[in-house]
Amino acid sequence: MITVTDLCMHYGPVVALHKAAFTVERGEVVGLLGPNGAGKSTTMKLLTTYLYPTFGHATVGGKNIRHEAYEVRQLIGYLPEVLPLYPEMEVRAYLDFVGRARGLRGEGLRQRATWVVEHCGLRPMYRKLIRELSKGYRQRVALAQALIHDPQVVIMDEPTSGLDPHQIQEMRQLIRILARDKTVLLSTHILQEVEAVADRLVIINGGRIVGDGTLADLQQRTQRQGRARFAVAAPRTEVESAVKALPGVRRLQVHETPEGMVHCDMHTDHGVHLVPALGALAQARGWQVGELQAQPPTLEEVFLALTEPQEGRVEAEA
Repeated sequence: MITVTDLCMHYGPVVALHKAAFTVERGEVVGLLGPNGAGKSTTMKLLTTYLYPTFGHATVGGKNIRHEAYEVRQLIGYLPEVLPLYPEMEVRAYLDFVGRARGLRGEGLRQRATWVVEHCGLRPMYRKLIRELSKGYRQRVALAQALIHDPQVVIMDEPTSGLDPHQIQEMRQLIRILARDKTVLLSTHILQEVEAVADRLVIINGGRIVGDGTLADLQQRTQRQGRARFAVAAPRTEVESAVKALPGVRRLQVHETPEGMVHCDMHTDHGVHLVPALGALAQARGWQVGELQAQPPTLEEVFLALTEPQEGRVEAEA
């Protein structure tokens, strides 16, 4: 449903996006991640035709974002980070307004308004002024406007901003419902939210795509900064000293259980795989091994590994 090919966006001499390329299929939830200023919002603004690219191509539902912008807008529901609300309107009047702006009328509008009110949890606030709502409820109203015309593609920027834990759970469930027959692209700084709902991740840094794949794919790629767990029946001081001396061990945490097992949790340096070395160490010392396993990096560790600081943005060619 979304195809991005060599997409570039220049703001004067600054390249906000450089040859970005990725796809999002129908029924797929893709998380767009990156540090502040990485190019996430620019990517979303290009896909929603708010901006036009300097170079490159992108299509949404087969429609070109540059030459078929009107058709693209009909296919998309967009929840921007800055909520598109009118504070002096009632929720019901606002949803009627955006529904009519989207071309809905009569029974079709009533059905869609009912659907978004129920699925976005707005029934208690239906007759309230938007300015009277909490931040969380304003977020729900903004999501409702993005969904009222039953779009094929839903693009969301920070969809759980301002929501409490119960509302976040409801948002996750709604995203799963949408993904049954829609394409969902979402951006957030809350990595747990992406991990909970996304099928695939696209990570952008300095205007360039630096990672694209499932979490397992990206964990494999960044395994060089993984972790290892090791538990043996042996004196703690002896174990701690010996493990610390192994090349590549960093951030070692050691604790002893009442049963006398010494547990070591450690991170590894680039390119170091500690499991064979730990196994050899235990065998040489005659330790009884209770646990020995490599652990994949967390999403946070993957993100940090792929978005290491760069020396500023790429400069546009003259």
